[in-house]
Formats: sequence, structure tokens, C-alpha cells
Amino acid sequence: MPKHAYSVIRPSVLRSSVVFASPHSGRDYPDWFIRKSVLDGHTIRSSEDAFVDRLFSEAPDLGSPLLLAGAPRAFIDMNRGAAELDSAIIEGAAPNKHNPRVASGLGVIPRVVANGRAIYQGKLPYAEAERRIAKYWQPYHDRLGQLLADAREEFGEAILIDCHSMPHEAMDGVSQQGSRRPEIVLGDRYGGAAAQDIVDKVEAAFVGAGFVVTRNMPFAGAYVTQHYGRPSRRQHAIQIEIDRSLYMDETLIKPLSSFAEFQSVMSKVVSDIIDIGISDQSALAAE
Repeated sequence: MPKHAYSVIRPSVLRSSVVFASPHSGRDYPDWFIRKSVLDGHTIRSSEDAFVDRLFSEAPDLGSPLLLAGAPRAFIDMNRGAAELDSAIIEGAAPNKHNPRVASGLGVIPRVVANGRAIYQGKLPYAEAERRIAKYWQPYHDRLGQLLADAREEFGEAILIDCHSMPHEAMDGVSQQGSRRPEIVLGDRYGGAAAQDIVDKVEAAFVGAGFVVTRNMPFAGAYVTQHYGRPSRRQHAIQIEIDRSLYMDETLIKPLSSFAEFQSVMSKVVSDIIDIGISDQSALAAE
């Protein structure tokens, strides 16, 4: 089994209501899991948000916690609900035909990786799904919930930044002819998961760094933003998708030679986002 459900890096001094989380950058693939899969150790990584943890690694130094999933997405998906079980891969699971994520093979226990490539031959026992959820999914979400509760207690609000990456080809049908291709997608469930002024400020942080940003198309956010985004309770959740081709070779799953330069740009973005949590708290204190 993967060694850890998650790791959390806390700042020495909590300065902001912003919490960063990376649910898909886990890369602890046990040998037995690879042997059980019909995929090789490289192909199974294709749905992993490789190196996203490194892009946001300076958040704790700047005053915000960073939560990192330990188990890889192909093993268990932290951005799905525990009930999003796929009967096509889990023995005894009830059919979940009306959930498009499950229907496409991307439930909490994924059936496929990128481009619809099957992970397993045959089905997994229901007990195996329960075990993965209990040992990895539940502890991750318990910790995430506690980090957000801590932020709300300290600052009166919490802002979750759910950090992801997307294949370059994901924007093929979104970019408009004659305009720059979007590089960042912000997902706020079409306004349901975060207050507009906070999303505006997050967008401004990326635009100020030179990125082309779009919202909710084709990624509006999944379980995490839907579950934790409660703007009426001053708890906001925003999903960030970054074009992988900006910093990595998607085929080789290796950082580009310019990775350090891109990471430096992202550090400034992270700093600006953290400042949102500080300024909002200052405004709240003045009310």
C-alpha cells in the first residue's frame, strides 16, 4: 500500500486564510499495484498531476499550509466522493449511471487513466474499495476539513485553492481562433463554490504573472470544490488547472529545462493568492 494517505506542510506562522491542496500529485506506486495493473509503471502515471506539489511548494514559507495526497490518483481519487463507486470495476457496487465521472471510469477508485486506458483486467473486491477509502481517502479529507476549520477559526473565513494540472490538449476545443490559448482554468462551480470577488483576485494573480486565464470551461471543479465551497459560510473553494506543457514534457513526465523559471513565476502567483487571505482578514477586522 502507499506509505501515507497525505502529508501536510504547515507554516511556522499562519499568516493567511488560504489553504493549498494537491489531491492528484501523489506518486507512491507500490510494486504490487503495478503488477496488478495491465499498464506499465510509466503509462499509469498519465493521469497524475506530476510536479504540481513542487509548483506550490513555497506556500508554507509564505504563510499558508500545503496538503499533499500520498496515494496516486490511479489508486484512489481524492477529488471524488466516497460514494462515487464504479460498478464496472468494483464487485457488488450499485450502478451509478447518472454520474458522468463514474460512467467515464473516473470514480473514486478509477477504472481508467488518461485517454480511457484501462488500469485493471477484471474487477476489484468491494472490500478493497472500502479499504482504500478508509485508509487513504478518509484521512485526507479529515485533514483537509480540519485545515479549513482552523483557518475559519483564526481568520473568520477559509479559502481553499485546489491545485491541479491539465493536458495541453484539454484546451483544443476551448481556445478561440485569433486569441491566445488559455493556460489556466479556474473552477468555482459557476459561482457556487466561491465569492466572485475572491475568484476575481485569484484570476488577477495569474493574469498579473502573464497567464491567459479562463473560468469553468472545460473544468468547473469536481467533488472538492462542490463539497467544500460554502461561500455563504465564508468558506470558498477554487480549483486551479495549469497547462502541463508549460513546465513538463507530458510524454516523458519530466520537468522541462525551464522548470525552475516557471516555478519562480508560480511562487509570485502563490504569494499574491496568499495575500488575498491576509487582506480579506484585515477588512473583516475593520468591520
